[in-house]
Amino acid sequence: MTRSMTAFARQEQQYEGGTLIWEIRSVNHRYLEYQLRLPESLRHIETALRDRLRKQLSRGKVECTLKLSTEQKQQSLEVDSVLAAEVIRAAEKISALLPQPGTLDIMEVLRWPGVMKETQPDTEQLSETALVLFDKTLQDLIAGREREGSELQQMIRQRLDMISQIVSEVRQLMPEILKNQAQVLRNRLAELKSDLDPARLEQELVLLAQKADVAEELDRLETHVQEVGRVMKDKASVGRRLDFLMQELNREANTLSSKSIVVATTQRAVELKVLIEQMREQIQNIE
Repeated sequence: MTRSMTAFARQEQQYEGGTLIWEIRSVNHRYLEYQLRLPESLRHIETALRDRLRKQLSRGKVECTLKLSTEQKQQSLEVDSVLAAEVIRAAEKISALLPQPGTLDIMEVLRWPGVMKETQPDTEQLSETALVLFDKTLQDLIAGREREGSELQQMIRQRLDMISQIVSEVRQLMPEILKNQAQVLRNRLAELKSDLDPARLEQELVLLAQKADVAEELDRLETHVQEVGRVMKDKASVGRRLDFLMQELNREANTLSSKSIVVATTQRAVELKVLIEQMREQIQNIE
């Protein structure tokens, strides 16, 4: 399955006391590189998250962000009665020492550190919820990468078909091209009224045919086209292999261009290089 390395996924889920929000985004990268942004209270699940990423992805720069939003209206407050009583007794003792004792402000007692206790969510349950939600978000990301990969695959196959068509055209043209070039050589020699030995003339024609022979390059182009199609059906990561095949295709297109002896084949060699470059640019984004 051809996958893109570019995608974005977002999932959120309510829990007792607030909302968990996962956002995962990925872009193309030579290797797998990931960055995790977590609240301090859930930093302990980082190792489990890394394991999940390594098992599901092989390439790409991945940023994972977990947001933990709390809802104040759903939080219950508890009073540490023992501590509050101690604070009040201490305040009364101090008040008794004053010539003009003041009135004890209950809000000042509540502001004393530790008197008011906020009910914290179950850390273990919250961690499990965060991991389950991460798995769901990661699967959404992978589905997005596969959808874009399918579109990239379609574009690449279209270019492969066009390359095959150009190769077929060059094969059909070569016999006529060689025949015409041989005639051109004979005509030039006739114009020069050269006394070139017929055997030497035939030797020159053979050399011309050998120099212009691109059958081997055309065969390799067809082989590489077939291999690209086969690799794209593989379920493993295929980006690096496809990139290598683009280099090989480009090598044969360059050789075809260097052996060209007429404008027609030169133009087709240029068309090949344009198509190969278009594929190469897209393959840079394939996992």
